[in-house]
Amino acid sequence: LTGLTGRRMRDMRRHLQMIFQDPYGSLSPRRTVAQIIAEPLDVFGLVRSSRERRERVASLMDQVGLSPSFMDRHPRQFSGGQRQRIGIARAIAVDPSFIVADEPVSALDVSVQAQIINLMQDLQTQKGFSFLFIAHDLAVVRHIADRVAVMYLGRIVEIGPKKLIYGMPQHPYTQALLSAAPEPDPGHKGKRIILEGDVPSPKRVPPGCSFHTRCPIRQDVCSVDRPPLRVVAPGQLAACHFAKPFPIPPGSGLPSDRK
Repeated sequence: LTGLTGRRMRDMRRHLQMIFQDPYGSLSPRRTVAQIIAEPLDVFGLVRSSRERRERVASLMDQVGLSPSFMDRHPRQFSGGQRQRIGIARAIAVDPSFIVADEPVSALDVSVQAQIINLMQDLQTQKGFSFLFIAHDLAVVRHIADRVAVMYLGRIVEIGPKKLIYGMPQHPYTQALLSAAPEPDPGHKGKRIILEGDVPSPKRVPPGCSFHTRCPIRQDVCSVDRPPLRVVAPGQLAACHFAKPFPIPPGSGLPSDRK
């Protein structure tokens, strides 16, 4: 993508769309819902008349659970969840193959979050596009993701199938994150991993392993050599000097070594 320019980049943009975090700031207050949703259709020349435009907008609104009769209203007349549905309709208008969802539910009430996540999953099943779903809520990630990448100071420290990341995390930061996640079980007595110190500035990432200043198992090598992402299980990689490859137990339900 970084090598594309001009017309090639413009053509590529049709296949890459985005759902923004803020359902209030991501929609123009001056435009109607119909104008907002139809903008990508106009940009890529996918409609030939005003009648066809309104028909496409009505269909898109119906797909995201909004009444087409609202298409001439402005964003201020909608709730946060409804505004995010408008943003989703805009994103899917050009039938993209890839959608970046940047914290799409973090600004919404919990009850509305579930509705939006279910909507996104239903649309993905219907249309077959992929999500890059960015979130801090581990429960939401577990619900929606197939593969999970854990980042620290802008670097991926562990990546793999969801079952492996949540079931057998190998990087100390991933282990600390999961230990801090609340469990909806009053009898759960998991051990919390407490990280010491403050997060360094992303502008001044420490040498070696970026996590070594807070890592509970750090050693001298961690402050000198930056660990590469290494395979620790089929499909799972971790950037830690001390992450060791391990076999997948038979019958565990975890991904096997099939490619």
